[in-house]
Amino acid sequence: MEDHLTFEEQLKQHQAAAKAAILAQCDRLATAGITFVAAHFDGSGDDGVTEDIKCYDSDVYGYEECEHVAHDASELQDHFEVLVPYGYENDAGGFGDVVLDVRNANHRRPQ
Repeated sequence: MEDHLTFEEQLKQHQAAAKAAILAQCDRLATAGITFVAAHFDGSGDDGVTEDIKCYDSDVYGYEECEHVAHDASELQDHFEVLVPYGYENDAGGFGDVVLDVRNANHRRPQ
């Protein structure tokens, strides 16, 4: 059935599945004291790289402003990468963070 979908429709399906998989882990993360999980992406140099996801136990999240904690959430890496904006590495490249606010079970992505 997926063969008949446009690229955009397939992307939306993959993103919805990734978001559901991430949100399903919120209770486990909260129990471990994790308040935020984030993946930073940077498309400078027309290469594009998404850093390994990091976990935080802070009240707020800010890239390079908060210390991450040692908690293995690597099983979520692929799901976070699906939510990185498509084509962020093109031309001058985009950058930003995909962040899960565990306490509010609220995923946000820069638009």
